[in-house]
Amino acid sequence: MMTEKKTAPNIGLIAGGGQFPLLFAKAAKERGHRVIAAAHVNETEQGLTKLADEITWVKLGQLGKIIKFLHQHQVKETAFAGTITKTRIFHDILPDWKGLSLWNKIDSRLDDSILRAIADALAEEGIEVIASTRYLGHLLFPEGILSKKQPSKAQVEDIRFGWRIARQIGRLDIGQCVVVRDRAILAVEAIEGTDATILRGGKLAGSGAVVVKLRKPGQDFRFDLPATGLGTIKSIENVKGAVLAVEAGQSLLFDRQAMIEAADKAGIVVLGLLGDGENLPNTMPPKI
Repeated sequence: MMTEKKTAPNIGLIAGGGQFPLLFAKAAKERGHRVIAAAHVNETEQGLTKLADEITWVKLGQLGKIIKFLHQHQVKETAFAGTITKTRIFHDILPDWKGLSLWNKIDSRLDDSILRAIADALAEEGIEVIASTRYLGHLLFPEGILSKKQPSKAQVEDIRFGWRIARQIGRLDIGQCVVVRDRAILAVEAIEGTDATILRGGKLAGSGAVVVKLRKPGQDFRFDLPATGLGTIKSIENVKGAVLAVEAGQSLLFDRQAMIEAADKAGIVVLGLLGDGENLPNTMPPKI
């Protein structure tokens, strides 16, 4: 007797910029899902149109349009994936009634407040927001030294110092990244994003900047995870920076091979660290 093959349910994808939405869509399709994507104009790569089974394009703030589209395709679970340029909330937002109503209810414009409010609004509509890493756990930043070059004693001290500060700004939901040299804070990430922070702090350093990037304490794995990749190394190289230290297992790593090759060519140290709250272990992890 033949058994009918079960098909995976449709899965939603609320997509921002970068390659993460494309990677999520590909992984979901490999597991039998039909991908129903809401893509953001001026953010999401056009390549998503070839991967998604159904796609609609929205402006920032069009939450009602997204919900209606997901309902039309019987979506019960959706993921957030990709970046949204945060400064666009000042000049490139076109909310519909649902989006405007939600926006006016939010007490602050902090990342977590906005994203949790959207997730709650989707939940009220019977749509659960899932972890963006559900099918992409292999992209999490590993623990260990990835580069050929090892950190110096002075750089280790800068990493420890920057780690404590980055944890504090994360706790305040300000940003995820700091730039340090000689135990002085040169730049703190805010709304401009990591690459702009690196360029700002790196110019002040002149050379030898140490970049530390952590997940915010209590940050929801469903959205806005820290991410690094080839572009991060290029930004560090542009300002003659020296180190990229990232919280292992709590951040996404894109283009790993190309990133490490570029770091080695530029003489940049790249390492993933596991810390206990605000503190790091006494010894640095081994090379991997």
